[in-house]
Amino acid sequence: MSAKNHEAQRTARQRLAAEREKQKAAERRRRTLIVGVTVVCVLALATVIGLIAANAGKKGTTSSGPVVAPSGAQGKDSLAIPVGEDGAGATLTVWEDFRCPACQGFERVYRPVIHDLTAAGKLRVEYHLVRLIDHNVGGTGSLRAANAAACAQDAGKFPAYHDVLFDDQPKETEDAFASNDKLIQLAAKVPGLDTPAFRSCVNDGTHDAWVDRSHQAFQDGRFSGTPTVLLGGKNIAQDASLTPEKFRQMVEKEAAGR
Repeated sequence: MSAKNHEAQRTARQRLAAEREKQKAAERRRRTLIVGVTVVCVLALATVIGLIAANAGKKGTTSSGPVVAPSGAQGKDSLAIPVGEDGAGATLTVWEDFRCPACQGFERVYRPVIHDLTAAGKLRVEYHLVRLIDHNVGGTGSLRAANAAACAQDAGKFPAYHDVLFDDQPKETEDAFASNDKLIQLAAKVPGLDTPAFRSCVNDGTHDAWVDRSHQAFQDGRFSGTPTVLLGGKNIAQDASLTPEKFRQMVEKEAAGR
C-alpha cells in the first residue's frame, strides 16, 4: 500500500470517528432536552393543579362539620328562618344572598310593606340563605354573612340583623363580609346581639354546613338566581310590573283565598 493510500485511509477513519462523536454529542443533547422538557411539563402541571385547587377553594369551599340548624328554623331539613306569625294568611318564600346587589334592591323597595304585613299578621316570610356570589365571583362573604345571620337567629335577633347586613352591603366584588370582625362590628347596631355567645357562633362557623345545605337546596330547586321570591308558588321578583302597592294587594288576595 502506498503512503498516499495509507494516509487516505487514516483520514477516512478520523472522519468516521469525528462523525461518531458528533452523533454521540447530539444524542446526549437530545436526551438532556427531553429530560428538561419533561421536568418543565411536570412542574407546569403541578402549578396548574395547584391553581385549580386554589381557585376551587375560593369559588365554592364546602364546609365540613355537622349541620347545625339555627334555633327556630323550620321546613324541610330546617332550612327556613321564619319571620311573622305561623297563622298568617300568606307565606312568602325568599331565597337571598347577603352579597347580592339585586337582593339589596328588593329589600330597599319592599322591606317597608313586608314589615307592615308581618306586623299585622297577614304575612309570614320564610328566608332561605344561599351563597351564590361566593360561587360566581369568589370569596366567602356570602357564607360568613349567612352564618352570622343564623347566629343572630339563635339570639332572637334575625330580622334586625338581616336588615343591617343589607343596609351595609359592600360592593359585590369587595368581599368585606368574609371578615368575621366586620360582621361582629355590624352586630353592635342591633341592641343586645353583640354577646360572647354570638361572637363564638360567628367565629366558629357554627352554621356553615347548614348554609351549604341551604345553598344545595337552592341549586336542586333549579332557581334562576337571587332574589327568588315566591308567593303562591310564583316568583314575583320576575314581575316587571311589581310595585309595593301591587305586592300588598297580592299578599292580601293570597291571604283572603286561604
